[in-house]
Amino acid sequence: MSDHLNQYAGRTVLVTGGAGAIGSNLTRALAGVAERVIVLDNLVSSSRWAVPSLKNVMFVEGDILDEVKLKRCFFEKPSVIFHLAAFFANQNSVDHPENDLMVNGMGTLKLMEYSVLSGVDRFVYASSGCSIYGSSAPLPLKEEFMSMHLTTPYQITKMLGELYGNFFWHHYNLPVVKARFFNSYGPGEVPGQYRNVIPNFIYWAMKGLPLPITGTGEETRDFTYVGDIVDGLTRAGVIEAAIGEEFNLASGRETEIRNLASMINEATGNKAGINFAQVRKWDTKKRLRACVDKARNLIGYAPDTDFTDGLEETIKWFKDNWAQIDGAASFGPGLSSAVRDMTVNPESKDS
Repeated sequence: MSDHLNQYAGRTVLVTGGAGAIGSNLTRALAGVAERVIVLDNLVSSSRWAVPSLKNVMFVEGDILDEVKLKRCFFEKPSVIFHLAAFFANQNSVDHPENDLMVNGMGTLKLMEYSVLSGVDRFVYASSGCSIYGSSAPLPLKEEFMSMHLTTPYQITKMLGELYGNFFWHHYNLPVVKARFFNSYGPGEVPGQYRNVIPNFIYWAMKGLPLPITGTGEETRDFTYVGDIVDGLTRAGVIEAAIGEEFNLASGRETEIRNLASMINEATGNKAGINFAQVRKWDTKKRLRACVDKARNLIGYAPDTDFTDGLEETIKWFKDNWAQIDGAASFGPGLSSAVRDMTVNPESKDS
């Protein structure tokens, strides 16, 4: 066990969005040492079976906009909040911008207000690299760069959460930390219409279907293993130097989407190949690669999961949990038409 995890001993922690991929893995890590972990999740984009069934994990099914559910969670007096719940993600926000604003805007505001009233020791906000840097930032992406040229409501409202964090830190002394996720992947994320490229690719490959790529396939993303992100989050929740800061949680490496597709097809034995589709209007980022120097210096963040190993673990998780994953996957009117018509979401921030 890492030394920083020991600092959660005897504490109560609230994880919003705790049934998602990052949230469920974070909950499991915290439950090994914390006195209690409260998970608040409405299960709209996650499943109850993903929440660890442990005696010190309390599950509250509900929305972050629900005052009754929030009061129930804060009645337990959590000292650390990990706010991962969100209206995820880019295409979903384009299709439903008002819902995105309510959940990512008002929901985050309410959580920060409750946290101030409760006097929490730390509020860790899950931001997103796609939401801050726009499409013209020089690589590697560094925290001091910020763009106002955002192309989806999701990007706008995730930035809004950071701005509210600044306000509550400076005005109310709420100890806020802003963690910017990059393309999280790993065990725990089920595929679906608005989900990320890696679980969707694995799902379709295991179904023997072609993998759809929007663009040329030369586009890159900074895929970050969920275990590395969890390590960064748990450090952000207790290390003093993180308060008031924002930093990237990424791998610091680029992977081409076409290479990703080939790796998954090969690992699953899928012979259906790849299909190419038109780039979405909002997707203006050709390459993503983050700098993790600030996180390394501030909190000792050191992502060390090899991408091949992480992908292997993810595929193994799919195989081990196939019945539940297949039952939970949702692609709208039909799998075949979804693979043909839908666009893959390359951005990865779980909720």
